[in-house]
Amino acid sequence: MASATLSSYTTPLFLLPPLLVLLFLFLSPQNGYHLTYFLYSSTFFSPTKTSNTTLPENPSNGSVGFSINKISDQKQSSVKLPLLAGKHAKKNSSLTRIEEDLARARAAIQKAVLSKNYSSDKEETFIPKGCIYRNRYAFHQSHIEMVKRFKIWTYREGGQPIFHEGPVNNIYAIEGQFIDEMDFIGKSPFMAKHPDEAHAFFLPLSVAKIVHFIYQPITSKADYSRDRLQRLVTDYVEVVADRYPYWNRSGGADHFMVSCHDWAPSVSYANPELFKNFIRVLCNANTSEGFRPGTDVSLPEVNLPFGKLGPARLGQAPNNRPILAFFAGGAHGNIRKILFEHWKEKDNEVLIYERLPIDKNYTKLMGQSKFCLCPSGYEVASPRAVEAIHAGCVPVMISDNYSLPFNDVLDWSQFSVQIPVAKIPEIKNILEGISRDKYLKMQERVIRVQRHFVLNRPARPFDIIHMILHSVWLRRLNFELQVPH
Repeated sequence: MASATLSSYTTPLFLLPPLLVLLFLFLSPQNGYHLTYFLYSSTFFSPTKTSNTTLPENPSNGSVGFSINKISDQKQSSVKLPLLAGKHAKKNSSLTRIEEDLARARAAIQKAVLSKNYSSDKEETFIPKGCIYRNRYAFHQSHIEMVKRFKIWTYREGGQPIFHEGPVNNIYAIEGQFIDEMDFIGKSPFMAKHPDEAHAFFLPLSVAKIVHFIYQPITSKADYSRDRLQRLVTDYVEVVADRYPYWNRSGGADHFMVSCHDWAPSVSYANPELFKNFIRVLCNANTSEGFRPGTDVSLPEVNLPFGKLGPARLGQAPNNRPILAFFAGGAHGNIRKILFEHWKEKDNEVLIYERLPIDKNYTKLMGQSKFCLCPSGYEVASPRAVEAIHAGCVPVMISDNYSLPFNDVLDWSQFSVQIPVAKIPEIKNILEGISRDKYLKMQERVIRVQRHFVLNRPARPFDIIHMILHSVWLRRLNFELQVPH
């Protein structure tokens, strides 16, 4: 069985292709793609943790906290490396440069928090301000340092369609859009030219594509077993860990994947030791199902129309929003069933539909609503939070155990309402109890936070892809790899 460090992985490389062919044919006899093709169809370089990541709150006692470990005394988590032979001295040197680079970034963030000012080599076109940020000085400087320094190596191993591409439309779109952004050489300024230059390593696999190509058609309950998904991802990790030193030296702590599919959290369930440090960037950020806010990253779910990067902007001014609250969607999961039981088509001010009437426009109704309900479906995440923000509608989060996107940086309490499932019958009273003045402030903050949920291609500073990258960047800042002497 594989462990977090795969130095004991001794299967001869020439034996892997036939073994994986047999595995893949056994697991998916109906599919014509061979796992060996996915894993080995590539060019590649020859060989030649941890804690809460919330940015510091505004300090009241002069101390500066960064995560649980304080930048002020430089006590980041450390991962000790095995002793390496002399021929690896060059890699030790490159790692030393990387860790020195990260130390400079931590120091710059600390300075910005203490001085309440930023330092940049270029003119900053946007300066975060206001209470929507947990600490605007820390976030701004951290973003500056990320843009200036952060480099990611995307592994070349694996072949399409389940590696190196993903869905770019509909509810899993953010998965494919991120893979596409980070998987074309020279396209993103965050891409490392060589893995020795990288602060972090991206596994360009698409869980949505794996389910589509390896699991379809699903004809019985047994077909929902996650074993094929888990074996494929584990095999991929073993391949890159065998070819390169990077996984083994950190135990996977500087490696990450990005997926919006409901099944994505289960990639690590079969071998928790192997993946215990691995960063999973997930839409399905359910803390009751193993999501770890200090290690994993909550990914916003974005439903993209075909050929577009977002919905039409039909949001009205606050004074032109006659609907108190709005929701339309399927009866997916227990939370929505409770919502429908109490509110489905029962109130003229709280408009709740399971099937939207043909004469009504979904996006237009969001733009005419003061509050947009965002109940969890089968899983905790829903694209409605991002849709509400785009529409200038205050999101009302109705969920259990949901770790909200970009919560390291954004204070959701300033621009959203959170209603426990148990209080669904009280939705109207709760929302009517929010004063006009408070609503106007919250709605104005929704408008300000929009830039962080906008998808641009290529990515732009402070947009949704930069925010995803920043969440990974924070987690990389939170530990140090110790170079042996």
